[in-house]
Amino acid sequence: MSYVITVSAQGSDLNVCVCVSECVHACLSVCMVCETVVPLEDPIITETTSTLQEWGVLWKQLYVKHKVDLFHKLRHVMNELIDLRRQLIQGHLAQDQTREIKRHITVRLDWGNEHLGLDLVPRKEFEMVDQDHISVSELYKLVLEKFMVRLNKNGGPKNPEKVDRLCALFTDLSSKDLKRDLYIVTHVIRTANALLFLLLLRPYGCAVLAMSDVFHTITDLKEEKDFVLKVYTCNNENEWFQIHENIIRKSSTKYSAPSTNYGLIISLQLLRGELDQIRRENQAVFSRALAITRKLGFPDVIMPGDTRNDLYLTLERGDFERGGKSVQKNIEVTVYVLYADGDTLKDCISLGSGEPNTSEHRSFVLYHNNSPRWSEMIKLPIPIDRFRGSHLRFEFRHCSTKDKGEKKLFGFAFTPLMREDGTTLSDESHELYVYKCDENTTFSNQGLYLSMPCCKEDFNSCPNLPSTLPFQRNPKETFWVSTQLCSTKLTQNVDLLALLNWKAHPDKVLDILGQLRHINGEEIVKFLRDVLDTLFCLLDDNTDKYGPLVFQSLVFIINLLRDSRFYHFRPVMEAYIQNHFAGALAYKELIRCLKWYMDRSAEVVRQDHIQEAMRALEYLLKFIVQSRILYSRATCGMEEELFRASIQELFQSIRFVLSLDSRSSETLVFTQAALLNSFPDIFDELLQMFTVQEVAEYVRGTLGSMPSTVDIGQSMDVVKLQSIARTVESRLFFFPESRSILLPVVLHHIHLHLRQQRELLICSGILTSIFSIINTSSSVQEEVEMMVESLLDVLLQTLLSIMSKSQSLETARGQRCPQCTAEITVRDSPLLHYMKKIMFCNAWNLTDMEVFLPVQGEYVSTLLSLLRQMTEVHFHHLLNNFHSKEELKEFLLKIFCVFRNLMKLTIFPRDWSVMRLLTSHVIVVTTQYLSPALHKNFSEADFDFKVWNSFFSLTVLYINQPSLQLEPLTQAKRKKVLDKYGDMRVMMAYELFSMWQKLGENKPHFIPGMMGPFLGVTLVPQSEVRNIMIPIFHDMMDWEQRQNGNFKLVEAELMDKLESMVSDGKGDGNHRELFGLLLLEKIEQETWRETGISFVTSVTRLMERLLDYRECMKGDEMENKKIGGSSNLMNFYKSEMNKEEMYIRYIHKLCDLHLQAEDYTEAAFTLLLYWELLHWEDRPLREFLHYPTQSEWQRKEGLSRKVLHYFNKGKCWEYGISLCRELAFQYETLYDYQSLSWIRKMEAAYYDNIIEQQRIEPEFFRMGFYGRKFPFFLRNKEFVCRGYDYERLEDFQQRMLGEFPQAIAMQHPNQPDDALLQSDAQYLQIYAVTPVSDITDVPQLERVPERIKSFYRINNVTRFHYDRPFHKGPKDRENEFRSLWIERTTLILSRPLPGISRWAEVERRELVEVSPLENAIYVVENKTQELRTLISQYQHRQHHGNINPLSMLLNGVIDAAVNGGIARYQEAFFDKEYINSQPEDTERIAQLNDLMQEQVHILGVGLAVHEKLVHPEMRPLHKKLIDQFHMMRAGLHQVSGSTCSSVCVCVRVRVQSVFVHFDDTCVNRCFIFQPSPSSSSLSSIRSTSSQIINSAPSSARGE
Repeated sequence: MSYVITVSAQGSDLNVCVCVSECVHACLSVCMVCETVVPLEDPIITETTSTLQEWGVLWKQLYVKHKVDLFHKLRHVMNELIDLRRQLIQGHLAQDQTREIKRHITVRLDWGNEHLGLDLVPRKEFEMVDQDHISVSELYKLVLEKFMVRLNKNGGPKNPEKVDRLCALFTDLSSKDLKRDLYIVTHVIRTANALLFLLLLRPYGCAVLAMSDVFHTITDLKEEKDFVLKVYTCNNENEWFQIHENIIRKSSTKYSAPSTNYGLIISLQLLRGELDQIRRENQAVFSRALAITRKLGFPDVIMPGDTRNDLYLTLERGDFERGGKSVQKNIEVTVYVLYADGDTLKDCISLGSGEPNTSEHRSFVLYHNNSPRWSEMIKLPIPIDRFRGSHLRFEFRHCSTKDKGEKKLFGFAFTPLMREDGTTLSDESHELYVYKCDENTTFSNQGLYLSMPCCKEDFNSCPNLPSTLPFQRNPKETFWVSTQLCSTKLTQNVDLLALLNWKAHPDKVLDILGQLRHINGEEIVKFLRDVLDTLFCLLDDNTDKYGPLVFQSLVFIINLLRDSRFYHFRPVMEAYIQNHFAGALAYKELIRCLKWYMDRSAEVVRQDHIQEAMRALEYLLKFIVQSRILYSRATCGMEEELFRASIQELFQSIRFVLSLDSRSSETLVFTQAALLNSFPDIFDELLQMFTVQEVAEYVRGTLGSMPSTVDIGQSMDVVKLQSIARTVESRLFFFPESRSILLPVVLHHIHLHLRQQRELLICSGILTSIFSIINTSSSVQEEVEMMVESLLDVLLQTLLSIMSKSQSLETARGQRCPQCTAEITVRDSPLLHYMKKIMFCNAWNLTDMEVFLPVQGEYVSTLLSLLRQMTEVHFHHLLNNFHSKEELKEFLLKIFCVFRNLMKLTIFPRDWSVMRLLTSHVIVVTTQYLSPALHKNFSEADFDFKVWNSFFSLTVLYINQPSLQLEPLTQAKRKKVLDKYGDMRVMMAYELFSMWQKLGENKPHFIPGMMGPFLGVTLVPQSEVRNIMIPIFHDMMDWEQRQNGNFKLVEAELMDKLESMVSDGKGDGNHRELFGLLLLEKIEQETWRETGISFVTSVTRLMERLLDYRECMKGDEMENKKIGGSSNLMNFYKSEMNKEEMYIRYIHKLCDLHLQAEDYTEAAFTLLLYWELLHWEDRPLREFLHYPTQSEWQRKEGLSRKVLHYFNKGKCWEYGISLCRELAFQYETLYDYQSLSWIRKMEAAYYDNIIEQQRIEPEFFRMGFYGRKFPFFLRNKEFVCRGYDYERLEDFQQRMLGEFPQAIAMQHPNQPDDALLQSDAQYLQIYAVTPVSDITDVPQLERVPERIKSFYRINNVTRFHYDRPFHKGPKDRENEFRSLWIERTTLILSRPLPGISRWAEVERRELVEVSPLENAIYVVENKTQELRTLISQYQHRQHHGNINPLSMLLNGVIDAAVNGGIARYQEAFFDKEYINSQPEDTERIAQLNDLMQEQVHILGVGLAVHEKLVHPEMRPLHKKLIDQFHMMRAGLHQVSGSTCSSVCVCVRVRVQSVFVHFDDTCVNRCFIFQPSPSSSSLSSIRSTSSQIINSAPSSARGE
């Protein structure tokens, strides 16, 4: 198509628009047969409606996923689609408008589907194709005229009617033109008022815009943009003729910008297409009186019927005398076009498109210039009937500004438009004579000057001129003009005129025919009909004399029409043959000459003329056939047999040419290629004279005469196949009676090429065409049978060759494909050499895949087309025609291998779901036809493992392929697939199960090899597939039990595969339940029932934990759930499965999770699990995980160092000390003193850290997970968690809510009932607990630092308790402490904390009741311990610092005691009445008294420390504390014989810090929440050795 530039001017702006029209994208598709309801509305409307509904759901999801940009773009496109759909529904559009709207709709639909990741919609003519009616293969694949505007002084149109209508369309620009340096040049000519009555045209300025800048700016089709053109003035008027060239060259010294900001604004738009098409698509542009501005000269492609008769005249320059003037003249040229009778031709001068034609033209004036250079071009659209006899007259006037402003005529020039020989003025510059004249001269008798010479050439051709002439020529003055003719009716060629008028010179005919080749092609096509009439007239005049030359001339003209510039004249040639050709006898000479050329092809060295004749074969046959028809019509069919005999002989010559060995002759290769290229074009002509069968026989004989691939070169191979391809695409091949004749020879050649792996793409194109025809034909059973016999096997072999390399490429890209290649040995071939070369050069890049995908996809679609056409009869014949079972085995292996590769390799793009589903349907149907042959020929005694294994691998891969997984699809799409194909996974699963049952005694060959693949099938989320496949495992267990007496092998294989598959995202809870239910039902009747049940239980428990683990690993911030799931699975592998390798793998996974969460202590304890499995031996260990090959001693040493590092980062140095001693012992044993020194230093550093560094005591929290929505490892269990540093109950609560966002909070600490435990919800119960140290030898000596003792109180703890206060019996209203009891619940964990997790599961509970006196002892003791711990932290400080915690604690204890708290304890437990009534509490009362005295002592120490560190500003507070302390101590001594009053104070303080109020309800801190169904496991087993537990130094343990 040609490009078109549109130019428009609006108001004061000049607008130029350049636009490119879009092409239509069409795709084809195929689907299987099904009954379809066809709606009455347009299919595009239906598709748009359903697509908008589907997009609506996805559009909202874009907003949720924060894809804002696509969200807004899609909304805009959806609104456009709604508007376009509305226009279609209204139905008020013309056909072209409807087509355009459909195009816009489909472009938007395809855009949206692509960006939303939806499937490609195959289309044909904008509509979705009916997949049942096309084959699978189809599914797969400058200088221009001027534009003139007149503007007023304000920049607007001079003519008010042209406001908003200054628009021009520059046409005929080709792609080649747009690649040249194009410019938009604007010349501004102003009207000057020399005097009031004297108007002159004067040059003003010029503006230039490079089109390359335009193309870079305008990127979208039909996009309109404005450009500003700055107008420059010429510094010297003598340079005006080339001012635009100076601007382009940037010769800035020759032009300048005006002082004011003058310029033009133009709007540009690019359109693409034929003029008629652009007119239809841009009606708004054409409604503005658009001026069509054509290319100066003919376009690259000349269209028939394009009538032009334009003469372009350029006023170039002149040389004139001064004529006695003091200054040079102001010269104006006036141009007239006059006819032979002297009349001026009206409106035959065009100054440019956009303005009306005129009868005269006045040039612009250059002041005081006797040698003006104008370079001003005008167009002369002279009617063809007025061209002969017309001439141009140029009148020269001096425009004076002094002599009354007159324009004085002083000379003229002229030139005829046509020469005496009938040719027009030549395209060149013409130097014209200037004749003198004056104002009184009249030109009423133009014959006076026309008899004179107009130029030098004219003067030389007129030797007998009279001595006196009417006008005298000034020899010193000359005038130059140039002309260019663009006419489809006139010619400037003398030879062409001589040919058309040959009868005037019959003796020169041979010379004239010889010159025909040298005539310009444009001239010949302009007079094509006249030239052809002349040639055949010559042939009729004297066949013997002119025949060969006429034949050569005819061949030349025919080949001329093969040029792209004149290709559109072929219809003119055909119309001439049908309607105007009258050579009834011409066929005889044409056949004779054509045959003569062919017969000489084996003898002549130079074969240019022969090759040209072969290229012209199509139209030569057209002339021959039409000539014979005319002759037969005139003679009532005479000489019919002679004609048939001559055609027969002609085909014999054709076969002779094609049968020649061209390997040694390059010229003969070109001759054969030309013949083969033209050969398919003659079929339609032959069908006019012969029957379909006769033509088919001619063609078959010709195609059969071609040598095989091994006898010709590769270039001829391509030409031969292209000829076959065009034969298949011809009308002849569509007839069933001819197709049965031609198909065998076509298949023969394709078979040869496929077997040698040559020209695969062309062969695939031929096969695509064949299947396309067969798919639309009826009664094709025999043809399909032929194709099966000829092609099926070689197609499989070809595909295996291609796929082998594609598989290698995908493997190199990280997509390893197992199996397949080992089954079939693919022989090397030129294709493989080519592939290897590409792979070597491109380093296995993605580009390599792009090389193979077209070939691969084409042959896949070809194979599918063939298999789809095959019926049961075809498969029966195919399978029965194998001569041996070995051949059948090889065929089955090939086709199974190809099918597997179709599912493994990247054959089709991701969004080609239609093609993928169709492929799957063909595979399952084909498999159903082939499986009986597999069972019949390779079962029982003839059993062949390789074939059966290939079959099972295919079925497993088929069921698991992603394109068949319907669950992720939308409901509408899933229903569409099921309605058309059904669930093909189920179909293949039934086939697999059926074939498994037919194996019989050969089943053990696939145990345990097929355990993993079959397990993968059962994990497909389709219940019917699972019901079919799970019973196979019972079969495998039974056979294994029969052979070995157990099924350990089956169990081990199943366990191994299950872990990897579930980790890959396969499987779900439904599979776990169904697996256990179906197998237990099968096992119930077996003798090995107990072991079977144990096996099934183990598998289901493993799957349960694997599913939990997979669920826990989702998300990025659920550390506790991930850790719990990992430890749960790790413990299962150790305790129940006894799989050490998997156990170790999960140890390291758990350790990595701890490191990510910065739980270094737990990471150390986790690694110790692996450390305990190793021994201090030199046994070599293989490379494993990230460990290199090394000895066991080296690995254990490396682990020890890593564990020490983690204990150090976790500040648990006590646990690291025993490990330091262990390493020290090993180093000392080996005399490795360097390492011994290093480890002893580390141990010493650990002791220093214990003494010097402060450690935060964490809080502990009890959690209960209740409800069936929790993971199995959490469900209805309770745990104790070790909190993070500074983490309090509220913080822990928020963290757990983040991990379990669906949790429901329980607001009480009571144990849940069964209804809550079995509910489908999540309930979470949280409250704080207090650790109870399990170590009995915690150092209690005063000299042991408190920070040492505190470590043992909160570490290695398995017991925790929490208290609930209540009043037993009636509440004592005088002193509530007498009746206040405590319900203490102690939680015993399954392992101590800290350990391999921050969580530990509660193993059992212990419930005790604490009496009021025991509770008082407990509270006072704890408060005293709290005082001791805090005071020890401040005791050795030397500066003030922040002592607020110490001040607050001292104030709280002393103030509570002074205000009566201790007094309440004294009243409750130290009065005589209580002591006498409770004699058994005597020891406890004494203990309470001792604790109170101890607390007083500690308070005294604390006040001393406080006095040393207190800030001067806080001295009043310290004084107050001292005073209150003395009052407290004095009050204690007032109690008879004891100091019990201090006890009461401490009790009250503790009670206030723990309980909110005192009543029968729970008042301790308790929070209950319901979390989501995943959390970390708290059931891990404590693995720390006793050495580490007792790793405190002997002094600390009291030794």
